Amino acid sequence: MNIVPDTSVVIDGRVSEQIEADADPDSEAVGEGFAGATVYIPEAVVGELEAQANDGRESGWDGLSELQRLTELADDGTISVEYVGRRPAEVEQREAGEGKIDAIIRDLAEDHDATLVTSDVVQSEVARAKGLEVVYLEPVGRDAESLEIEDFFDETTMSLHLKVGVAPMAKRGEIGDMHYETIRDEISTESDLKGWAQDIENSARASAEGFVELDEPGMTIVQFRQYRIAIARPPFADKLEITAVRPIVKTDLDDYEHADELRERLLEHQRGVLISGAPGAGKSTFAQAVAEFLADSDFAVKTMEKPRDLQVGDRITQYTELGGSMAKTADSLLMVRPDYTIYDEVRKTDDFEVFADMRLAGVGMVGVVHATRAIDALQRLVGRVELGMIPQVVDTVVYIEAGEVDTVYDVTTEVKVPEGLMEEDLARPVIMIRDFETGQPAYEIYTFNRQVVTVPLGDNAADGGVGKESGTERIAKQEVEREIRSIAHGHVEVEIRDPNTAVVYVEDDDISAVIGKGGGRITDVENRLGIDIDVRTFSEQPQGASGGPGGADGGPSASGGGGGSSGASGGGEIVAPEITSRHVIIPMDGYEGETVEVQADGEYLFTATVSRGGEVQVSRGSAIAEELERAIDRGKTIMVSPS
Repeated sequence: MNIVPDTSVVIDGRVSEQIEADADPDSEAVGEGFAGATVYIPEAVVGELEAQANDGRESGWDGLSELQRLTELADDGTISVEYVGRRPAEVEQREAGEGKIDAIIRDLAEDHDATLVTSDVVQSEVARAKGLEVVYLEPVGRDAESLEIEDFFDETTMSLHLKVGVAPMAKRGEIGDMHYETIRDEISTESDLKGWAQDIENSARASAEGFVELDEPGMTIVQFRQYRIAIARPPFADKLEITAVRPIVKTDLDDYEHADELRERLLEHQRGVLISGAPGAGKSTFAQAVAEFLADSDFAVKTMEKPRDLQVGDRITQYTELGGSMAKTADSLLMVRPDYTIYDEVRKTDDFEVFADMRLAGVGMVGVVHATRAIDALQRLVGRVELGMIPQVVDTVVYIEAGEVDTVYDVTTEVKVPEGLMEEDLARPVIMIRDFETGQPAYEIYTFNRQVVTVPLGDNAADGGVGKESGTERIAKQEVEREIRSIAHGHVEVEIRDPNTAVVYVEDDDISAVIGKGGGRITDVENRLGIDIDVRTFSEQPQGASGGPGGADGGPSASGGGGGSSGASGGGEIVAPEITSRHVIIPMDGYEGETVEVQADGEYLFTATVSRGGEVQVSRGSAIAEELERAIDRGKTIMVSPS
């Protein structure tokens, strides 16, 4: 008898099992008559197993072990083994899932007048359709009730961290009071990690309560019951590492503050909700409680997760990426038409766009977002969603801290004059963020002089302002400075007297240009900004009232002189901007992702967010770049400080 095994049956180890059953007269197992057969092993199978093993996948190692067992059986004279065919080309290897390698194996079975042995039902049916003799062996299954690594968990363990050369570590404690600690003195070896990894992958594939979420070279993510497990391998990781996470708390909505009000709000109609908080604050636990409440309230609820992590009941179907894209998942869900979808987690621009598209299609959306303040979650929509659409996408923000509901905001739109501005013709659409409990305004978001600004109100203004300036006063000062600097050549300072009045100090040579013929130019600026502006020279500025260039006698000193620049904010780092053909680049190593203020001789220029590359780039030709270049040309000290 001649047989040709394919990759699936070699990985399962079923060929040697059947041969040994046939060769042992005392065996009670029923064989397939493989003893004494010639086993033609396709080089295509060897190539596929080798590729899987090189990628760190246990299936490749299992298959190579089976080939070694077949060689031992051949040495014993039980069978004959021959390697036949050709190695698959690289393109065939990449397209193995499309049947390229299976076709090569079928052709070899036909060429050698052999029986094809497989555990792949599709392969078996195609081979039979082509007239080949086929033996189909059911895939190996096993009882996968538990994992070996479960021994490391106790009732307070949230996550387990195993790595070659490191003693096992775990995060243990209560939500908001977790501690990362060593849980065993013995160092984990590579053999330990490989054994645990193989047990995890085999259990996930064999159990109805497990599945492999992601299997890429260097990273495998497994869901097994309540455990989400990531297995990282070189070269993706420096050493083999296993991280297993499970929820230690399952809550319902009654466990949280404002439970009654939140229930009523969610039941009124489909909402757009962002659940925000720092890592480990309990965002996903709260999202799970919301999902269960909605399902119990006769809503059809689905989830979108990568990886699937929420611990929800069987009534809630959990979806992940479809074809590597959450947008495709969303398209599919729109056909299903759930009442609510829980999106865990919303991080990238694509995620926010998918969230917004589904919300605008009428689906209730609950998104989980990393943020260190409640307002930060909403600001992450700015620039990703058209400003006027934000309240239609998100009308509720819930901030979680230490497992508790800390803040809830109500988000609406009003057409009004922004807080602190007075002129009626400055009325515009304003996004109002109110405290859900008190109804008091907390923030306003609106467009001011072509910029989107977020203005804190009340207690938030006191916490987030600079000195005693309110958020509105600070923005007004910035915009007045910008307008006057576009006209004046010398130093400019602005003092906000009240929300409707500003005093501008300029050098003697600039005052006529700023005021303009008959006051026309400054009137245009006043009309644009909606604020009365009094233009004066530095000689009229009270002594000691400003950090401008005025000397001891009140007269103007040389531009860039340091002696009179006492208005610096009192902290920061001196930087040396680089001017390229397209940008002015400010190096900010160590401040990646932070919001910073840029000043020249203590005078505020602008606020920016530092890029991942550790720098602030300002496009040349913009008003901000021109101000910055002018300050550099005049030898002013450029200083940057966290905002």
